[in-house]
Amino acid sequence: MTSKQSSNTLSVKRLKLSAQATPYVFAFYMSAIMAFLMCLVITAANSGIEGDYLSNVLHAYQLAMPVAFLCVLVVRPIVSRLVSATVHPHR
Repeated sequence: MTSKQSSNTLSVKRLKLSAQATPYVFAFYMSAIMAFLMCLVITAANSGIEGDYLSNVLHAYQLAMPVAFLCVLVVRPIVSRLVSATVHPHR
């Protein structure tokens, strides 16, 4: 491994968060993706796909993303308990 490769590997490791951040990172990515997809669909259903469609989607996303993030944080523990109650544990 060259010094450049080891330097790149070291910088990638520095960018990662600790395992304790996992629930928050999961909530962030899940809410970001789902809020965007829902904004695309709901804006198209309500207004159609016209010239200002993307602008309308991004405007809706500004509100939807933080709300979705908080909702995922609140709902995640409940969903985990529901999954545990309905799925057999791995043997």
